[in-house]
Amino acid sequence: MGFSNDIRSRADRLYQAMLGHPFVTGIGDGSLDVERFKHFIRQDYLYLVQYARTLALAAARAPTVEVMGRFALLAHETLNTEMALHRGYCARFGISEADLEATVAAPTMKAYTDFLVRTAYDGSFSELTSALLPCMWGYCEIGQDLLSRGKPAGQPLYAEWIDMYSSAEFQTLADWLRGLVDELAEAAGDVERRRMEEAYVTSTRYEYAFWEMAWRLEEWPRL
Repeated sequence: MGFSNDIRSRADRLYQAMLGHPFVTGIGDGSLDVERFKHFIRQDYLYLVQYARTLALAAARAPTVEVMGRFALLAHETLNTEMALHRGYCARFGISEADLEATVAAPTMKAYTDFLVRTAYDGSFSELTSALLPCMWGYCEIGQDLLSRGKPAGQPLYAEWIDMYSSAEFQTLADWLRGLVDELAEAAGDVERRRMEEAYVTSTRYEYAFWEMAWRLEEWPRL
């Protein structure tokens, strides 16, 4: 896969930083403080709401019925599989669905999802698919990397998280989106490919910032 590999290699320092981030490695070895994980799950739940909205907009803008169906499936999986996992985590933490829904979006989460939704409305379809790619591909890569190191003993919540994102089903979805980005890039001109790369890199930066947000328990300054 030419174009996606190229833009991935240019952002490799960010990916390596994510793989070695203390939040990510803490999931892998079970040492992550549960309060940080709770903060992450709450913010990631809000993120997934807007990510699913962006996927639905991608389905609406898709050039073919096949691509429309794929994005609709991705939206369905996000709304009914990933978000269910998050609600299950919160239930075990004693966080009610009403409390979860009332979570205030942290600055980084809001900025990231605002970027995705804005790209869905104002960017080209090629830019939109490129902006969506880092989340799915990055989580797949992180999940598989953590699985290769061995799941944490005595930490079933973190082991379930690793299982989710290292699964063959998640890999299949990520591969499909990579293939679509490559296909769109092949048909695009130089200017459009630069815009696709910029959208991809921006989302990748936000992906790293999201782990930082969770690690630092980021919140808005109090009034």
